[in-house]
Amino acid sequence: MPDRAASAVSGVRLETLCKRADFLRAASARRQGTAGFLLQARRRPEDEAGQAIRVGFTCSKKLGNAVTRNRAKRRLRALAREVMPGAARPGWDYVLVGRPGATVERGFAELRADLAAALSRVHGARGEGK
Repeated sequence: MPDRAASAVSGVRLETLCKRADFLRAASARRQGTAGFLLQARRRPEDEAGQAIRVGFTCSKKLGNAVTRNRAKRRLRALAREVMPGAARPGWDYVLVGRPGATVERGFAELRADLAAALSRVHGARGEGK
């Protein structure tokens, strides 16, 4: 329940992306690579935008077996619960894509710093128009 507690503090809800079309739309928008993962982000159109921050997670077989992929996704989910309520923007969709080796082996504090930096770059001065 930490995601609800963190979301309640900031007043923003975190929702999980489930539909393939949402993942594909995020993949065709902005991307910001970090050492631990790839962040894809897109602003939802006004007609479908809500106050929720929607986050999706994906890890391909390049990461390794099912145990490794699940561990990577667990780490990405924990990272999103911790960082997104304070740094992400409502009305946006984000997808965190795991990287082979790095997502599982990189320190959690480093991943946290990577996500904060990636979000600030995505939402920088150039990032407002889309």
